[in-house]
Amino acid sequence: MESNSELATLVAAVAERRDRDAFARLFDHFAPRLQSYLIRLGSDPAAAEEVTQDVMVTLWRKAGLFDPTKSSLATWLYRIARNRRIDSLRRDRHDYTDDMEVFDIDVDAVDPDRMIDMQHREDRVRVAMETLPAEQLQLVRLAFFDGLSHSEIAERTRLPLGTVKSRIRLAFTRLRRSLEADGVVEAG
Repeated sequence: MESNSELATLVAAVAERRDRDAFARLFDHFAPRLQSYLIRLGSDPAAAEEVTQDVMVTLWRKAGLFDPTKSSLATWLYRIARNRRIDSLRRDRHDYTDDMEVFDIDVDAVDPDRMIDMQHREDRVRVAMETLPAEQLQLVRLAFFDGLSHSEIAERTRLPLGTVKSRIRLAFTRLRRSLEADGVVEAG
């Protein structure tokens, strides 16, 4: 078994020189452990293998982001695996639709007044979003229009995870106040 300092040296070799031998050693060491971990969390073997491959690709591409002063390599990789599993579960939940649901629309139930009201609300939300500070608006778009997790947003924007979460929370507080003032939502 490799020590933390040996593993950190291998990651540095991958980051600095794209050292394939170092990566192979890391892969051989971590892939089976990550896959077992994901199965223990409830993933089926195929999904666990897919997430493990994704984590190892992330290691190859982003080895330079690993900071041995902040955590061990194992902690870093297991955290990535856990987050990717959560993201995968979220995507699967949103992607599932019954093909027959498309035909279950009750055409008589579409109320023109309700449609106009919904359009009015959408317009108000759009206007309220335009009043957000640029950094908050960007994060809200990444989270809700691009479907990224907070971890993925932090990685993409290079902001700390806590900053991402607080800015999104502030954006929602601002949106709620604006929409309450416009009477779009009830004050709560």
